[in-house]
Amino acid sequence: MKPMNNKHEAPLPTARHIRRACTRELYRTAKRLPKHIPAEAMQKAEEAYRKKVMLDLLYIVQNGSNKSLLADWFEEHVADEVAALWELEPKQVAAAFRAAFGG
Repeated sequence: MKPMNNKHEAPLPTARHIRRACTRELYRTAKRLPKHIPAEAMQKAEEAYRKKVMLDLLYIVQNGSNKSLLADWFEEHVADEVAALWELEPKQVAAAFRAAFGG
């Protein structure tokens, strides 16, 4: 029998789930940008994003239902690095992520 206080908590996602989610989120972000993103730049951005997610995994899981907060986290921690790889402004990348992510 499960303890009552843990029955609604989701388990931590697997590495495969994180990789697929990061790839999907960046793909949706790139579709909303006015510039084509080369495959190599996309792959490097995915790796950078995935590393940041792994480092802050507990925060992301705890706030998984608050997309606005997660979009703010992306803007603060990831947007600058992705924008540099994609040769765009960080605000432009953050706005596209927010539109794609729903936050």
